[in-house]
Amino acid sequence: MKALALLRMMLLLVFIGWLFFWVMLPTKTYKYSWTPNLNNHLNSTYFQEQGTNLLLFAFPVMLIAALGCVYLHFQKKEYDVAKSRHLAAWTRPVLVRPPLGIVSVMELTFVAMFVTLLIWSLSNYLHVSFGHLHMHKEGEKVWEAKFRSVSLRLGYIGNICWAFLFFPVTRGSSILPIFGLTSESSVKYHIWLGHLSTILFSAHSIGFIIYWGMTNQMVLMLEWSRDYVSNIAGEIAFVLSLAMWATTFPRIRRNMFELFFYTHHLYTLYLFFYIIHVGVAYFCTILPGVFLFLMDRYLRFLQSRQSVRLVSTRLLPCATIELNFSKTPGLSYIPTSILFVNVPSISKLQWHPFTVSSNCNMEPDKLSIIIKSGGNWSQKLYQELSSQVDRLLVSVEGPYGPTSSNFLRRESLVMISGGSGITPFISIIREHIFQSTQPNKKIPKMLLICAFKNSADLTMLDLLLPISNPTTNNITQLQLQIEAYITREQTHSLEQTQPLQTIWFKPSPFDSPISSPLGPNSWLWLGAIISSSFIMFLILLAFITRYHIYRVDQKSEMDYNFTLKTLWDMFFVCVCVFVSTSVVFMWLKRGNNDMEGKQIQNLEVETPTSSPGWWLGDGGDREIDESLPKHCLTQATKLHFGARPDLKKILIDCTGTDVGVFVCGPKKMRHEVANICSSGLAPNLHFESISFNW
Repeated sequence: MKALALLRMMLLLVFIGWLFFWVMLPTKTYKYSWTPNLNNHLNSTYFQEQGTNLLLFAFPVMLIAALGCVYLHFQKKEYDVAKSRHLAAWTRPVLVRPPLGIVSVMELTFVAMFVTLLIWSLSNYLHVSFGHLHMHKEGEKVWEAKFRSVSLRLGYIGNICWAFLFFPVTRGSSILPIFGLTSESSVKYHIWLGHLSTILFSAHSIGFIIYWGMTNQMVLMLEWSRDYVSNIAGEIAFVLSLAMWATTFPRIRRNMFELFFYTHHLYTLYLFFYIIHVGVAYFCTILPGVFLFLMDRYLRFLQSRQSVRLVSTRLLPCATIELNFSKTPGLSYIPTSILFVNVPSISKLQWHPFTVSSNCNMEPDKLSIIIKSGGNWSQKLYQELSSQVDRLLVSVEGPYGPTSSNFLRRESLVMISGGSGITPFISIIREHIFQSTQPNKKIPKMLLICAFKNSADLTMLDLLLPISNPTTNNITQLQLQIEAYITREQTHSLEQTQPLQTIWFKPSPFDSPISSPLGPNSWLWLGAIISSSFIMFLILLAFITRYHIYRVDQKSEMDYNFTLKTLWDMFFVCVCVFVSTSVVFMWLKRGNNDMEGKQIQNLEVETPTSSPGWWLGDGGDREIDESLPKHCLTQATKLHFGARPDLKKILIDCTGTDVGVFVCGPKKMRHEVANICSSGLAPNLHFESISFNW
């Protein structure tokens, strides 16, 4: 533990040092005092103008990413105590309003610090620039030169946003977990940074167009300079960014998701032309985010190439699907994890995230997800499965989620869901079913409040018990209470409800169980990939710079082509990431293939089905030979027809000093719960929002 504490302290110091250089970058001290000395020592013939930025802005983050993998590997094995409560005040919601959504005290603090950094940087850039104003055209007026300077520095500020932009969407990176974050909960940071950077780059681009118009230099819009910034590349990147930005607003994204999805893939071209525009020196400042994102994206691609083994599915009368996959026993995950799913027969390009409802301890060889039929994609999937297909080709990425389940170790848990929002709580309940079978484990009291539109949706409660051996689950040890609200019906109706249907699929030798792309020791292997690929990049970059670019500069009167130098950097990044990742992946894949048993059985057996009437408890139609676990769930469930839960009263009445409050459902519900927890009326409530409505 001491070694881990020292490593954690080292990572923190490196991170603070990295931020310190960002703070100093726009200052006069850095430009006129530090830069000459740094360039003399670091900008050698092996790296030229990239040397300083590689050391100050790229190397620290890559070091954190590599050592963070080591930290996470050993932390997962050694850290087995409840999370300290001293951060509770920092995680409490403090701002609940659109467009930011639910913002905690800690998030608001970091947002304020980041905005301060941007304002500090812009003011210092302008102070330094106005003090040594450069006239770019004969007869240029001072205010015109200042206008150009402001437009240029707005681009610099946008580049700061890009230095952080890719971290929140790098699902498998170690950067987010070492700060206690997940990619799912951090997507909103990517959205904020995306909006802010687009506004800044728009002001930068439009400002230059206005400047060129004022100074009669519109011809510069068509310039692709050989030895300096390419204006055309910047304009192409600007147009691509506007096309992406136009489809990211919530109303368009939700109503026309496919348009948003396909348009957002323009990011590859956007990134390509942006890097060409800014050049190698500024590329080095955003290199870590791009490097780690590309590595994560390639790992996801390698995992998704193999179709996975779909064992069975349960079709519910409420148009909900439970997909049960085979997985390797070594694959572990934490409750509330998500799995990205692609069904080529519906769409070869679309990937959708779904909550993992199974428990890796209770079901070591199965992984389940739940899909509520709502959009076009999920409706097509439900129809295809309803047609009694023998096999469904499915590819997956993940699962992704928290690195520790300590956030569940509360005195009591209150789980509030709306509709399909119940799915992450199924995995939490299954986790505690398993924990109840372990010795010396204290199981928290659990209250599940679920709101459904119709009584048919009550069949989702049947999914609380897994399909494999549901009668063996020791649910009698749980202190579980379920309050189910059916909002659109005054009384139950069973006549129009179809029974739950279970379909078993024929096994195929071309399918494989879901497994981690880097095996059980994935963090250590990821650290090896990060280290080796970055070292390889530095070696190749030093070689091409010293023995090609430097020689061309020496022999020619002109500097080496600005764009070509940038292309070398991008090429080496791609080569190093692809080579290192492919070698490790194929090595581990060979070992997995040797160990993976081909134990595929054709499980075409008749399984029992359930209907919502099983939950209604009127005693008239219930069979007396129901299993004990289901009987216990029925006894723990109370139904409320034609009513909505009084969340404020329920939460305020919660007793205990440490109550974890989880909510997953519509935005209005999440915001209501967040407001209650942040009101101060019940300081024992600790809020946690689970949302995939990006």
